[in-house]
Amino acid sequence: MPPPVLAPTTTAAPSPTTTALALPPLPAIPAGDVRALLTSTGVVVPVEGAAAGGFSVETPCGNRAIANGQPLAAAMVVLDAGHGGNESGAIGPNGLTEKDLNLNVVRNAKGALEAVGVPVALTRTGDYRVTLGVRAEIVTKLRPLAFVSVHHNSSPDGPRPQGPGTETYFQVQSPESKRLAGLVYEEVVRALSQYTGVAWVADTDAGAKYRLNSRGGDYYGILRMTAGVPSALAELAFVTNPPEADLLARPEVQAVEGRAVARGIVRYLTTKDPGSGFVTPYDRTEPAGPGGGSSGCTDPPLG
Repeated sequence: MPPPVLAPTTTAAPSPTTTALALPPLPAIPAGDVRALLTSTGVVVPVEGAAAGGFSVETPCGNRAIANGQPLAAAMVVLDAGHGGNESGAIGPNGLTEKDLNLNVVRNAKGALEAVGVPVALTRTGDYRVTLGVRAEIVTKLRPLAFVSVHHNSSPDGPRPQGPGTETYFQVQSPESKRLAGLVYEEVVRALSQYTGVAWVADTDAGAKYRLNSRGGDYYGILRMTAGVPSALAELAFVTNPPEADLLARPEVQAVEGRAVARGIVRYLTTKDPGSGFVTPYDRTEPAGPGGGSSGCTDPPLG
């Protein structure tokens, strides 16, 4: 019989304080320059330019369309909920899908950041596919001060008796990306470590790290395609591990994860803290998995 655990052993680490923060200024964007659009159906799309009847936009599947909605000129932070639509991502033994889990965590992170005055945009606001190219274009159009792509992991190497096997990845050529990844790692590990009795799993090189492709660049497309913006990809926990899946299915734990991501971002924006958990990854030779492209993608309604 599994131990009756999964409650925090200490008081949860606080959300970002509601006291006004000394935030850095938003990126300077010329007046009237619309970079992205929040459509009437709640979908964020990058804007290519003005057009008769609205704006010429790139749809989540990478098609061209005319759309109207709320212009988004700038954002201090962009958050990305990995997968979506017919790309479920990893699936837990309890049926919990990574796509839903990622989106719930991102929504919690957005709420925590906005509560302290940090403007946030999302690359995905609902259960629909968004290609990697469109996600990256939203980021590069808005030029935020920080970008985090939220995921949950699968296929661990083994047990992790010392705590959660959280992983964050940074752009190998960017010191600021490394600092962001280290701070998000620090906060997520601290938040999840409050839950005792969990049979955590991990990769043997769990931590804050880079991953290279065969050409020596960033392996993950979302990091490679957002070069110039400090970006991190976070694998918060292993949704395929039964005890972790049961934990992650709880809405209050999803909120704990979201607030932890937000705290890491706030510390990145407002301090010089270096982050921690940095490791040298072992060589991985497997090719990138399927997904991320437009094949089989169905656009959601834009209006």
